[in-house]
Amino acid sequence: MAEHDLNVREGAQAALAVEPVVIGNRRLTIEDVVEIARQRASVALSDDAAWRARIERGAEFLRKRLADGATVYGVNTGYGDACVVGVPPELVEALPLQLTRYHGCGMGRYLEPAETLAVIAARLNSLAHGYSGVRGVLLERLADLINRRILPRIPAEGSVGASGDLTPLSYVAAALVGEREVLFEGRLRDAQDVWAELGHVPLTLAPKEGLALMNGTAVMTGLACLAFARADHLTRLAARLTALCTVALDGRAAHFDALIFDAKPHAGQAEAAAWIRADLAGRDDTSGQRLQDRYSIRCAPHVIGVARDALTWVRRDIENELNSANDNPLIDPDGERVLHGGNFYGGHIAFAMDALKTAVANLADLMDRQLALIVDDKFNNGLPRNLSGATAERAPINHGFKAVQISSSAWTAEALKLTMPASVFSRSTEAHNQDKVSMGTIAARDCLRVLELTEQVAAAHTLAAVQGMRLRLAATQTATVPAPLSGFAERVTAVSAFVGEDRPLEADLRALTALIADCGLAGDVGSGG
Repeated sequence: MAEHDLNVREGAQAALAVEPVVIGNRRLTIEDVVEIARQRASVALSDDAAWRARIERGAEFLRKRLADGATVYGVNTGYGDACVVGVPPELVEALPLQLTRYHGCGMGRYLEPAETLAVIAARLNSLAHGYSGVRGVLLERLADLINRRILPRIPAEGSVGASGDLTPLSYVAAALVGEREVLFEGRLRDAQDVWAELGHVPLTLAPKEGLALMNGTAVMTGLACLAFARADHLTRLAARLTALCTVALDGRAAHFDALIFDAKPHAGQAEAAAWIRADLAGRDDTSGQRLQDRYSIRCAPHVIGVARDALTWVRRDIENELNSANDNPLIDPDGERVLHGGNFYGGHIAFAMDALKTAVANLADLMDRQLALIVDDKFNNGLPRNLSGATAERAPINHGFKAVQISSSAWTAEALKLTMPASVFSRSTEAHNQDKVSMGTIAARDCLRVLELTEQVAAAHTLAAVQGMRLRLAATQTATVPAPLSGFAERVTAVSAFVGEDRPLEADLRALTALIADCGLAGDVGSGG
């Protein structure tokens, strides 16, 4: 715990040392959210006077509507199917707190700190569009959660992804009003005590603010931002490992000739092929042992390319959702209207996450097949059985990467099993008011699990591919390794040394998987490095 405390403090200090991400009156990118989530950036509300005035004008218009006796859903009515129930004026102020409390029924694992920060950033940005009728002070307190690293303990399960991520977002609202537990400076604390320590009184929610905080797509969208970044990194890593396997298998670089991909012009596969080609620059194909390498090598750009092309429209949909007002009702301070609609519906994120997890699972399958090739002495063109690095005398009792390949197969199978789309499993709920729902948050969580499994496969494959390359160099004195692959192998070896005698590799795999999940292993692929 002491080490975790130190990491939290260092992360907060690092975030405050860089240029903050400005919220309000501008469009956020996935990268903005990822930087916030990884504690590499703080946030700052825009100092644009017109934007700030518009925020307050929305809150004032809502107050005026209530004073005029208008009926506004969730402000002076019950919630959901209870929209037909009027709330007496003397209870209107109490209603938001009731909403946060009865939704405190989440289950499952708690979101990780990075996930929690991504969620808060997504909710803050949505409310900052000025269509939610919230006060500026609410936005400031959300910014405080990020900048002070006051992290609500958000259970991952309990949202159907329409009418928003109500239950998980209730934990964000509860933290603001000083209820439930938060993670602060590495320890679980009562939210009220943390606010007191920081010199703040817990927020009293204005009539629509509980609903505005909870009735939106921030959980699925924040998680989707993180999923996008990790998937992008895995495509680059899969390309690099394909190049590494080509060297280890004494394969042919000609499979990645640009003309092949000009003849079938999918942009993503051409991009993947270009990365592999750059990693193999200068390689001589004359020593290749097969005229055509097996599909998992030769067709790798075609597999990776599907994910690359999917990422283009996945980015579009995530960033549109991120930069939307997605609660209900919307408050139009300029036209002075209250609009009851369904922007809380998370269908675009649901479909994007269902598609992305399938593309990522295919990367797991690709890497697992490449791993199976290089460990098998029937197919690896002369490398030792299971990539054992043992001496001839010790070889009979050494088994190298045999168990690693078995584990990789298990992780791949689980990833493939999880590709069942969540978005088609709508369940009518809440007295058939929420009778068609998106399941977007479940899709996002599924995608993150597929990513986690695929990163484990990638870690196993990375260790094996570097081992295979080193064994090929030892066996072929004239072989050379292109500089990008040599530098990559050195970085991997710093985490996990060459496997001569058998040893447990769990710690190596965990360290490398963490590096991959943090998008820290293939950073130079596609960037000219």
